[in-house]
Amino acid sequence: MVNPEFEIRPSVLVGDTADISLQRTLTVLRNEGLNPTVAVEYFSNNNGVFSGIKEVKLLLAKILPEVGVEVWAIDEGEKMEKGETILRIKAPYSSFGLYDTAICGTLSSSSNWATAASNCVEVAKGIPIICTGSKYVHPLVSSGLDYSSIVGGCLASSTILGSRLSGLTPSGDMPHSLPLLFGDTSKAMQAFDKHIPVDVPRIALIDTFKDETEESIAVATLLRERLRGVRLDTPSERGGVTPQLVKETRLRLDHAGFKHVEIFVSGGINPDRIVEFVDNDAPVNTFTVGSYIANYTDINFHSEIHEIDGRPVAKRGKLPGINENPKLGQIM
Repeated sequence: MVNPEFEIRPSVLVGDTADISLQRTLTVLRNEGLNPTVAVEYFSNNNGVFSGIKEVKLLLAKILPEVGVEVWAIDEGEKMEKGETILRIKAPYSSFGLYDTAICGTLSSSSNWATAASNCVEVAKGIPIICTGSKYVHPLVSSGLDYSSIVGGCLASSTILGSRLSGLTPSGDMPHSLPLLFGDTSKAMQAFDKHIPVDVPRIALIDTFKDETEESIAVATLLRERLRGVRLDTPSERGGVTPQLVKETRLRLDHAGFKHVEIFVSGGINPDRIVEFVDNDAPVNTFTVGSYIANYTDINFHSEIHEIDGRPVAKRGKLPGINENPKLGQIM
């Protein structure tokens, strides 16, 4: 993966996105003339896939002093365990204490997305997963969602900016609005083929008007070898996409001479549904996953001060002193 060029917004740098308690803490310390060097450790409340450290590192590079600083972390995309120290910052408290909200928030959101993606990839048994969750999050974080889904193992993602962060080409075919506006799936696909650059795969959404197998054969007959695949997105009101529907579509395409046409499946896909398709040997070529990745919330990051000016400390219930982790590597 390329080095992503994350944007650290001015509102983050000036502390407007920080909890007000951190602002007030800095005010008190500044007026008391206190600014000790502290070792702060970050950890998750759950097992998962670690993501967000490259964005956090960029933030730290903008706020930490050039000397007297140590930052240690595990690698982006590495598996993490509950309570494990995955990031340690040793620096004067006032240089980074204000940004604890941003650091925990970035690591929490990013690791949730990466973990959800990994959950899908793990049960898909080699079937590619594409992340299409951007419509379920605020647009200012959609690129981070897409980037973290790639960290978690997705083959591609749907937004331009998120794909750029990952060094990949965005993946997507057509929304239901295109065939609806044309009034016919074949006409919509014909126009798509006419106007969209040839390097974009021709994948037809085929559940808008007619039976899925009927529309599949129709667009395949129209585009022939130019058709890369068809996407099944049958709504839950009609029972959703099932393993049997995938099998029937595959069989009818094969009988019609379109064995090259792949089958993409979308619509409420999550690990349980992926397992259903895999266990029933449904010939799915690619799953697209949206809301499951976007809305995953099992990972929360927290921070603790474990050292002040070299002296081991901890709040009640925690052990004083730094927690060694052989997986940590110095990144700053």
